[in-house]
Amino acid sequence: MGILSRASYLVRSKLNAVLNRAEDPNETLDYSYEQMRDRLQEVKQGIADLTTQKKRLQIQKRRLEENVEKHNEQAREAVRQDRDDLARQALEKKKSKMNEIEDLETQIADLQESQDRLVEKKNDLQGQIEEFRTRKETLKARHSAAEAETRVSEAMTGAGDEMADVSRAIERSEERTEEMEARAEAMDELQETGAFENALSDEDSIDRELEQGRTDSEVESELATLKGELGGTESNGADDAETESETETTDPEIESELEELRDEE
Repeated sequence: MGILSRASYLVRSKLNAVLNRAEDPNETLDYSYEQMRDRLQEVKQGIADLTTQKKRLQIQKRRLEENVEKHNEQAREAVRQDRDDLARQALEKKKSKMNEIEDLETQIADLQESQDRLVEKKNDLQGQIEEFRTRKETLKARHSAAEAETRVSEAMTGAGDEMADVSRAIERSEERTEEMEARAEAMDELQETGAFENALSDEDSIDRELEQGRTDSEVESELATLKGELGGTESNGADDAETESETETTDPEIESELEELRDEE
């Protein structure tokens, strides 16, 4: 992965991270769930208010019913006392209270219908919320799994690109190493053949051959001298053979040195 490609990849990763935070599905689902729960709470509060109002009307109705019974007893007592005027007043109040009771019953019935509708809506909404909660948790789990898989895939993609760079670097390193090894072997070979010494010397091929001839001549001369010296030693040894009967050959060290010189020749 080149510098520009790597920079582009990093920019895309940062941008995706920002967008994911701005539009996190998990947060959206949780927010929607909380909104639905708020609506459910409002419906429950509405049902509680209706129920409270209905209870107040029912209490008022019971009081009126008690008044009706009271006026009814008043009317009876007035009749027993031959007080038709009082009996008439009691019956009029009774009639008024009964009319109020009828109105209250109508209001109570209306409130009951509203309460029943709200309870039905509350049950439906509660069922929807439970269903949504289940789906929400499922979606959140799927999103988390997909997000994790995406991160792994992106990491593997980046790792693949990095491994390609590493492979190319290894190939280049191997090529350079092989080249250096070949150059080292070539330098060793040139060193062994004396090419560097010849290249640094002012002598040409004729000078080198003459020098080699002089060296060979000097070696031959020294060898002849050694042979002459050794020959004289052997003659003296023959005259002293009787006195040195235990010594049958020349000195072993001299013989060994002579043998090495012969091998070199």
